[in-house]
Amino acid sequence: MEKTVIMNGGDYPVVEEEGKAGFGGGVEDVYGEDSATEDQLVTPWTVSVSSGYTLLRDPHHNKGLGFNEKERDAHYLRGLLPPAVFTQELQEKKLMHNLRKYDVPLHRYMAMMDLQERNERLFYKLLIDNVEELLPVVYTPTVGEACQKYGSIFSRPQGLYISLKEKGKILEVLKNWPEKSIQVIVVTDGERILGLGDLGCQGMGIPVGKLSLYTALGGIRPSACLPVTIDVGTNNEQLLKDEFYIGLRHKRATGQEYAELLDEFMSAVKQNYGEKVLVQFEDFANHNAFELLSRYRSTHLVFNDDIQGTASVVLAGLIAALKLVGGTLADHTFLFLGAGEAGTGIAELIALEISKQTKAPLEETRKKIWLVDSRGLIVSSRKESLQHFKKPWAHEHEPVKALLDAVKAIKPTVLIGSSGVGKTFTKEVVEAMSSFNKKPLILALSNPTSQSECTAEEAYTWSKGRAIFASGSPFDPVEYDGKVFVPGQANNAYIFPGFGLGLIISGAIRVHDDMLLAASEALAVQVAQENFDKGLIYPPFTNIRKISAHIAAKVAAKTYELGLASRLPRPKDLVKYAESCMYSPIYRSYR
Repeated sequence: MEKTVIMNGGDYPVVEEEGKAGFGGGVEDVYGEDSATEDQLVTPWTVSVSSGYTLLRDPHHNKGLGFNEKERDAHYLRGLLPPAVFTQELQEKKLMHNLRKYDVPLHRYMAMMDLQERNERLFYKLLIDNVEELLPVVYTPTVGEACQKYGSIFSRPQGLYISLKEKGKILEVLKNWPEKSIQVIVVTDGERILGLGDLGCQGMGIPVGKLSLYTALGGIRPSACLPVTIDVGTNNEQLLKDEFYIGLRHKRATGQEYAELLDEFMSAVKQNYGEKVLVQFEDFANHNAFELLSRYRSTHLVFNDDIQGTASVVLAGLIAALKLVGGTLADHTFLFLGAGEAGTGIAELIALEISKQTKAPLEETRKKIWLVDSRGLIVSSRKESLQHFKKPWAHEHEPVKALLDAVKAIKPTVLIGSSGVGKTFTKEVVEAMSSFNKKPLILALSNPTSQSECTAEEAYTWSKGRAIFASGSPFDPVEYDGKVFVPGQANNAYIFPGFGLGLIISGAIRVHDDMLLAASEALAVQVAQENFDKGLIYPPFTNIRKISAHIAAKVAAKTYELGLASRLPRPKDLVKYAESCMYSPIYRSYR
């Protein structure tokens, strides 16, 4: 690991990176630009950081009690810290001890956000080393509650807020952000936060949370990540009346006004950060999500996690589950409850994968997949009244209103919930699935936990221990009939960090569906026999950085194959290259 040298220069010591030469805006490396996402490699020659009291308040460089005796003398820290010197490991142990004392998940979330604002490397060290325990704290389900209460718990602004007030000057606003070399932007307009609805400006918790996972799980350096909230108002009456609400106090702008703001934002992003900045759309309402993805996919590097990330992670689980249920994907029949962006996104990717495997046309492979929306089974007699994204799923069948009747009529082998409505996979539905499937595959994907279509315990109990179950939010292991079942979590965090890393290391300029299929296949092969033995169709999160490196390598390989990579020549070993590019949260030595 390169050492960081802080050389004393009056009141401002200088950070100098050893072992890498560079000029202009990046480092000199074999790929022609800053190779990694690791920020140690990016500094050309030297950069000034504050010393003394200011250094302790700089989250990027602060180590707290981790500063050793020499560093305390060199950087005017003597007397500003208690005499004890702690290793990073001891600091981590103390913080985990304190976090576990909180009974309320939101308090843990607030403590983690406070740590991120105080000591960035320690925050990521905690998150990486305790990923299974802390993932539900910094992301679903706790982040949902944090967004609901964001106005009340708001202390320090994180990310960029771009509202209608900034129309006409978005490029200037982007230039206000202190970091200039941005690789990933996660943006929301707060209209459909998880299963919680319109939270307006308070949706910022989602981009902030997603980007902390990009760093912890995918190794993208924190300084290359930019959370953005587009505030066009909110239709949430409760928030409009809340004196602590932090956003614009009027109804949502729509139509041309909305489109123009988003268009200005997308143009400014490309102008400021270049062709290769990844823009991830997050928690937009259905109509806008599909529209934005189709509008910008041919001109920008864009990705919608709700449509494409969810689809990729679910497809990975289904490919892995074939080892337990047998057959190929084409042998199975799929029934969805929910025909929004998640449901139709997953359905389309399954159809694409079956088409790729069987060489059958997409129109044919779609017929293996049925969707139920709020009005019942999507059938051809409803075609005229359907939204455009539902039309490909309108197959020949008589109308069916209720989910239970649809299950009995279609006899699916796989039941997938993406409705955002809890308790919809009833006892009768699960029993019906079990009556014609030896091992019914049941995925209750809606977040947060309260919106899950059924719980793990219900799925295992009602199927008499035969269901293969995965959910969107985490559930504890379940004991049934003397056997312990460990429910899998179809969490997008398996896919998007590695997917983003793959795009960055290959210098991708566009996202192609084949890259999503590559990510799914890469995740599916990471499930080991010992995981299958517990009924799991996803690998444990403890290996997530290794998994992300493999996904990144497969995505990058596909990017090169499609001719969409700009970082040339292609590295020989993409897995090793991906690993070498990952950000490390270990403290750097200052001299």
